[in-house]
Amino acid sequence: MTGFPESPTPLTAAGDPISEEEALRRLRQDQDHSLQYYAAWWLGKMRSQHPDTIPLLLSALRQRQPREKGAGVEHNAVARNAAQALGKVGDGRAVPELLAALADEDEGLREAAARALGELGTTDAVRPLCERLASGLAGAGACRPNSPKLQEPCEALLEALGEIGEADSMVLDTIVPFLDHERPLIRSAAARALLQLTGEPTWAEPLLALLDHPQLQVRRAALMDLGAVGWRPALDPICRTQAENSLKLIALRGLLEHGIGEPSAETLLEAMDDLL
Repeated sequence: MTGFPESPTPLTAAGDPISEEEALRRLRQDQDHSLQYYAAWWLGKMRSQHPDTIPLLLSALRQRQPREKGAGVEHNAVARNAAQALGKVGDGRAVPELLAALADEDEGLREAAARALGELGTTDAVRPLCERLASGLAGAGACRPNSPKLQEPCEALLEALGEIGEADSMVLDTIVPFLDHERPLIRSAAARALLQLTGEPTWAEPLLALLDHPQLQVRRAALMDLGAVGWRPALDPICRTQAENSLKLIALRGLLEHGIGEPSAETLLEAMDDLL
């Protein structure tokens, strides 16, 4: 459900509006990581096609640095933003480096790499993604010692498999166990991926059930996942969901843009008008 942020963490002057030329300049220098952090985000957000963008983002992806509390930059934050940006820019030259990042010891970087590979639709990533999830609920899906974080960024890994779209038995067998994960956001990601890969209505049922979950965060996630899949039969349940109309509109726009069949586009547009 989560993805590229709408904006990075506020960074004083580093977050001021900039041009493409300035973003490239900031990413090229290596003294101020907060400037690089914002520049990497900007280039991805704007989907820069400048010839220097990919080489500079790949260089930033290789960076490793500790958290800089004073600058507001987290551990490996520049590399994480670079990975996310490479997915947005959409250039296949990034694939080898992103595949390498998928095996990095930093969980946040693995998550960013997985999302980028999903956006790129990289079929070469299918096996490594499955391998990260292969240990199932007791391995990848288990909590780390003394931490709420899971052993693997399962939500991002599952969503990437759905985005890439290879629906062979290895992929499906890897995803199905996560429908029973204790965390509803992981269950939502698994159901979303299976629905994307197969189009079978049975995988929509867990997502529809999560629209009635007591936690607003979970209902929001299910809305976004149904929109991402474009599951048009979810129109009425989406409209009934106890959540912000703005999020329902985003979900319905997903049904309109990504879905086919019934309800018709005209019906979807009418429902969107009713939410305005």
